[in-house]
Amino acid sequence: MANNNIEININSEIGQLETVIIHTPGIEVENMTPENAARALYSDILNLSVALPEYNEFKGILKKFAQVFEIKDLLVDILKNEKVKMSLISRICKHEEVDDVCRTISDTPVEEVARQLIEGVEMRKDTLTKYLDNERFSLHPLPNFFFTRDASFSMNNHVMISKMASRVRDRESLIMESIFDYHPMFSTHTVNPVKLFDKSGKASIEGGDVLIAKENIYLSGISGRTSSQGIDAMLEYLKTIPGSKHLILQELPYQPESFIHLDMVFTFLDRDKCMIFEPLILHSSRHLTIHIILEDDKVVQIQEENNILVALKKLGVDLEPVLCGGVKDLYNMEREQWQSGANFFALAPGKVIGYGRNTHTMEQLNKHGFEIFKARDVLKGRVNLDDYAKYVVTIEGDELSRGGGGARCMTMPVSRKAVDW
Repeated sequence: MANNNIEININSEIGQLETVIIHTPGIEVENMTPENAARALYSDILNLSVALPEYNEFKGILKKFAQVFEIKDLLVDILKNEKVKMSLISRICKHEEVDDVCRTISDTPVEEVARQLIEGVEMRKDTLTKYLDNERFSLHPLPNFFFTRDASFSMNNHVMISKMASRVRDRESLIMESIFDYHPMFSTHTVNPVKLFDKSGKASIEGGDVLIAKENIYLSGISGRTSSQGIDAMLEYLKTIPGSKHLILQELPYQPESFIHLDMVFTFLDRDKCMIFEPLILHSSRHLTIHIILEDDKVVQIQEENNILVALKKLGVDLEPVLCGGVKDLYNMEREQWQSGANFFALAPGKVIGYGRNTHTMEQLNKHGFEIFKARDVLKGRVNLDDYAKYVVTIEGDELSRGGGGARCMTMPVSRKAVDW
């Protein structure tokens, strides 16, 4: 078991990436059927044999920049501790009301336990009720887990544990919480703001909605996945941090489903550039932008802003927007936003990764000074990224994007270098 004492350090969206956690999609994706896809929050089913080569390109690029850890490997590590294993299995079985699964998997090797907690446990048809049940699984697979951004997220030097909006994803948060609480490699403690501070029972918050502009400037979507009560729980947590804090909030429409999180319409690219879905970020009159200011343990101001860019500029973060889907043509904007065209992940300032299929978005990035390179060319040595100051590395994403997320969704950064602002 590794013991590197990695400290959590995420104070921006763009600092040079040092450590990141991912989950390579596996059999759990293949365990979806058209019948159960909607319950798993998918509008389509993915072909793993097509998605995996795309994902492996993505993973290969990440490994050129940072330490990359797989959730399954980290999970196997902590399950070697018998107390941790039994505690996690018990929490999962109690939450999902499948006590018989505990008895089935408790005595199996830890590698098999880790696999089953992610890929699912098939139902033993040993009673009439189960025999007549159309369900294949007692413990359902986790096909969303390769979107590792959602279940936990790093803020400054802590890991925040999400309260997922849908119960079918709660196991992801339980697994991530156990990894950060018990793996000796990570020097941190977890914070579960909803568990600590919410009394409404209505709170949810997911990592795809939370972005960090600077050490004390945070952004969040108010969405179908992150509720106002979830934001209030986050505010209570921020009150425990000394000094001034700013929280800029953006209301998102609940439909279409491509607006699931803030990072589907707004991501940081560089010290002075961001990617936006212009119709919502700059021209929506129905969806509020709200700026909350905290001083130590008090909320001192809540006010509306014209948009995120205006709010950030007032705080000294002056960003030039690059438009997802290009300019003027709303049809192209909507198509490419649907395909995660605004969802970029920064490897370092001005060095980002995203889906190459969004050609109008790529044209705009190129016009703003970004070179465009295919991941496969970088991995085969045809391009030396050290020769370029600003670029986009593109993965194909024809299959991955059908899952409803992009490069930022598929990463859980643990540490980044400080940004020279």
